[in-house]
Amino acid sequence: AREAGATGIGLFRSEFLFLNRSDLPGEDEQFESYRQVVSAMEGMPVTIRTLDLGADKVLAGVGQSALNPALGLRAIRYCLAEPQIFQAQLRALLRASNHGTIRLLIPMLAHAHEIDQTLVAIAQAKAALDERGLAYDRNIAVGGMIEIPAAALSLGYFLRKLDFLSIGTNDLIQYTLAIDRSDDAVAHLYDPQHPAVLQLIAQTIAAGIKAGKAVAVCGEMAGDLAATRLLLGMGLREFSMHPAQLLSVKSEVRAIAARIMRSHDPRTRKRLLQRLNPRSD
Repeated sequence: AREAGATGIGLFRSEFLFLNRSDLPGEDEQFESYRQVVSAMEGMPVTIRTLDLGADKVLAGVGQSALNPALGLRAIRYCLAEPQIFQAQLRALLRASNHGTIRLLIPMLAHAHEIDQTLVAIAQAKAALDERGLAYDRNIAVGGMIEIPAAALSLGYFLRKLDFLSIGTNDLIQYTLAIDRSDDAVAHLYDPQHPAVLQLIAQTIAAGIKAGKAVAVCGEMAGDLAATRLLLGMGLREFSMHPAQLLSVKSEVRAIAARIMRSHDPRTRKRLLQRLNPRSD
């Protein structure tokens, strides 16, 4: 990420520490993994998503009996149902926050009570570290993923309770259009440019700007050159993508800036600037 010119890590998928193994990683093993990443970024923010297990990512030995795993016990639902696993991860993340800038990102939030229960769980993890005399960032930022339409339509509570938002476009598109993009029979209907999808993304970005909260976009759309100008025009300023996509997206942004600088018509410059800087109201 640093070699590619990133200014931080927008999405660290912590569940990969749990997959392809027969046992669960303990608190110390997780802490060391998070600490190494944070230290390597040398002060730049690292956004670590808590366990997003379920759907296509299943722990060894854990049965998947749901008829539709994508709509079942996954992500934050799983973590709240397995408090011992969740607490071990939260303690490891908090401990690693003493070695750099970590932002906690909670996936698949849809209900107010899930936000409340998550914040209580974080407070419990902090209290456990206090009892052990271990240091951590007491003001660690906690954000939520907007990847369910219900979340995008309930932003008021999210913005009151959380420090930042991250739009997970892959799942947001899937749930909005009721399309599994891995299903060849309907994959052609998976459309990031669908008006309903764009409306949910735009209103989330606008609400974050109005509330003074950072909003990022992660998922394939963030690294899609065809969507760069559109997302910039919506007000997005934090793109999370694969490192290999950074250079091309940055080049596109520079091209927009160069076009503004080359223009000798003040009306054209004003129109282009307005396109990149939407009003927050």
